[in-house]
Amino acid sequence: MCSTLGTGWTVRWSNASDADMRVVVTGGAGFIGANLCRTLVTTSEVDAVVALDDLSTGSRANLDGVEGVELVEGSILDAELLDQVIPGADAIIHLAARPSVPRSLIDPMATHRVNATGTLEVLEAARRHGDPQVVVASSSSVYGANPTLPKHEDMAPMPVSPYAVSKLATESYALAYGHSFGLPTLAFRFFNVFGPLQAADHAYAAVIPAFLANALRGDPLPVHGDGRQTRDFTYVGTVCSVLADAVVRTVTDPRPVNLAFGTRVTLLEVIALIEQQLGRSLECAHSESRAGDVRDSQADQGNLRRLFPDVQPVPLEEGLRATINWFEELS
Repeated sequence: MCSTLGTGWTVRWSNASDADMRVVVTGGAGFIGANLCRTLVTTSEVDAVVALDDLSTGSRANLDGVEGVELVEGSILDAELLDQVIPGADAIIHLAARPSVPRSLIDPMATHRVNATGTLEVLEAARRHGDPQVVVASSSSVYGANPTLPKHEDMAPMPVSPYAVSKLATESYALAYGHSFGLPTLAFRFFNVFGPLQAADHAYAAVIPAFLANALRGDPLPVHGDGRQTRDFTYVGTVCSVLADAVVRTVTDPRPVNLAFGTRVTLLEVIALIEQQLGRSLECAHSESRAGDVRDSQADQGNLRRLFPDVQPVPLEEGLRATINWFEELS
């Protein structure tokens, strides 16, 4: 089944249920990647899952107890390794990246090498080995200083950090390979994904795991700025369901696609929800706003709903409860 777009591209939906699939997940031992591997091994159409990860931010422990996943340790910058891993793949879900806006401010070149050059290496390897579908992870950070809300994919990107620029390169390379070489590609812009397995024990921790780790330790919650900045939080289980569906149906699109659902929640509101779930008040420690951070973020979900009309996002409260449960099990 297909639908022709005015851009000259065709959005493809193909049913892969008649054949077993081999899926390679770059960054497969990371937070989103390891959750995705768990989803893929329980997806009936998927026969084999390979997680490629250099373990720089991921962990073998994230895949403990997950049967049916082959973990290959190595870098997406290693073309020879990619030539060993990708042959026979029906799809590549490219999540490997050097995350964090603050980290990119400290070492922009390292961020560029992994996120931009690394994506190019994955795309070239896909071209060398049968043109499997390539799904890549971009970021809402590409919208940057553009003040319009909600953020829709036709807006002009205005990245304000090296990380955001590198993610714009990630999605642009993927979509350009679709146009130039006919490689089946799909680029998602992730918005503040959270959930179990998201690490909080480092300087660049995302906001929700940082809040939860401190709350459970009894420490003040670190709030950069006034806490009234808004985010479109998306539970990792929802993200993984969409990614798995994308490769099972070989969904492609000529434009980037927001992977979020139009919610707009302040950090102070998130703290209030955590207080409600924990049943106690929490102290906050406010500090200066961080360079490169975006004040407000909210996704237009129109394109996502067009391509994935059946997706049912996990509500923020439910996702927070699952994430709190996971953190409590660790303590």
